Amino acid sequence: MPLWHIYHPANTYSDKDKQDFAQDITDLYTKFGLPEFYVVVLFKEIEESSYFVGGKPANDTVRIVVEHLARHLDDPDLRKRSTEKLNSIMAPYTGDRGLHWEFHTYESPRDLWMIAGLFPPGPGTEAEQAWVRENKPVPY
Repeated sequence: MPLWHIYHPANTYSDKDKQDFAQDITDLYTKFGLPEFYVVVLFKEIEESSYFVGGKPANDTVRIVVEHLARHLDDPDLRKRSTEKLNSIMAPYTGDRGLHWEFHTYESPRDLWMIAGLFPPGPGTEAEQAWVRENKPVPY
């Protein structure tokens, strides 16, 4: 399950921007076989009086925290390519708009999360494919 926390200054994104950004993020993960419902994107609007970078108010900075639970990458080259791909998804909504952005990714062990009381099926398994088809967790 990818969980994206997008911290941004107030009024940075319209409702359509948020929908488009979330859809672009979702599309990235579904290309790799994850169910759509795995992808959660949270936009967290921060007032300028509460957003500081280097001890100074920031009204042009977006900070993104990405949590990966469903897939993990051990190979350093794959990790680098994955980070670059995540960056390319963010760029149209950040740098291309003149915003400064930073992000990092966490990977949580698969055995430390559940959905609807179920441990997620293994990558590429028939059970996972059933979750993709149904777009919801189903017992397996």
